Amino acid sequence: QVQLVESGGGSVQAGGSLRLSCAASGRTFSSYAMGWFRQAPGKEREFVAAISGSGGTTYYTDSVKGRFTISRDNAKNTVYLQMNSLKPEDTAVYYCAVDTSPIATRRAGGYDYWGQGTQVTVSS
Repeated sequence: QVQLVESGGGSVQAGGSLRLSCAASGRTFSSYAMGWFRQAPGKEREFVAAISGSGGTTYYTDSVKGRFTISRDNAKNTVYLQMNSLKPEDTAVYYCAVDTSPIATRRAGGYDYWGQGTQVTVSS
């Protein structure tokens, strides 16, 4: 069982920045790929970014490339999502997730554990 605790959400104006954190329990964190997803009201949950267990491979959805950066600190069992140049369309609940394999994936079905979500609101 892996537990995830997200933090760092909030409200910002367009063009601003936020950094989300997700702390995971477990002694084999570096073996797990991690992902961030988001869900806006009335929409399906969508992939945002993923990172392999080693941190050497990352994936992003096209709409956030160049603005968001996923990273991890395996010593702290934490994954981060740095979000810059935020837009109103980035408004959503953001979820981190664990894939108990080291290979990152964009598929929500590939993840085994999910956090509770943190709200990000971007105003124009």
